[in-house]
Amino acid sequence: MRAWLQVMSQKYFSRFLVHVENNNYLCGMKQEINPEVTTRAQAFKMWMKSPMPMVTLTKTFDVTHLYKMSKRKGLKFNMLLCWCIGKAASQVDELYLLPEQGKLFRYDRLGINVIVNNREGGISNCDIPYSDDLRQFCHAYDTLTQEASRACRDITDDGAAIVGTSTLVDTELDCIVNQYSGIFNNPFLAWGRYKHHWFKTTLAISFQFHHAQMDGGHAARFLNTLQEAIDTISINTK
Repeated sequence: MRAWLQVMSQKYFSRFLVHVENNNYLCGMKQEINPEVTTRAQAFKMWMKSPMPMVTLTKTFDVTHLYKMSKRKGLKFNMLLCWCIGKAASQVDELYLLPEQGKLFRYDRLGINVIVNNREGGISNCDIPYSDDLRQFCHAYDTLTQEASRACRDITDDGAAIVGTSTLVDTELDCIVNQYSGIFNNPFLAWGRYKHHWFKTTLAISFQFHHAQMDGGHAARFLNTLQEAIDTISINTK
């Protein structure tokens, strides 16, 4: 399976690592926009100064197909799930927006943040650029998380709208609610260990989002789209 992930030429791979060292591995556009000319105008006024603007929804997903594919292909379950999250997020316009410091910004691409255990016993944040190409995403995931773990430092992608994730695989969880710090306004998904049943495998995922960014209806549709991505993910190893 490792041979399948080596989809980049050696020359490109070396250049990719140089960009990782400089935390500048992809270009992207972050543009401040006027909330008044967007569909979020009213929500921005209502929620931007709220002491608690975050909303959390939790959905139990059927991840049977994803689990079987992970085992059959020898690929990390969480890596495949992160790609599905990016796939679903790419179909939601609101997830390209981010309210921060009293302003509203629009991005032209997405990234998935993962938390990595580093070799010093701590944790490091690692932003993975999302790509519709699953092989490219998997290669970036492996390369960047290994680098973050080895170097014991954060790898950030400031040019992308980041969707945060956190995995607590030591136990099964029904819901995770993160505290609001006023600093990290990005959408955030968290989950524990999946649960095996007689004929299927399930996973409860909590989705936290800023109410100025999206409404509950947008979030619910995103979660439904995520289930579709999980159900239909396919890997062509040829």
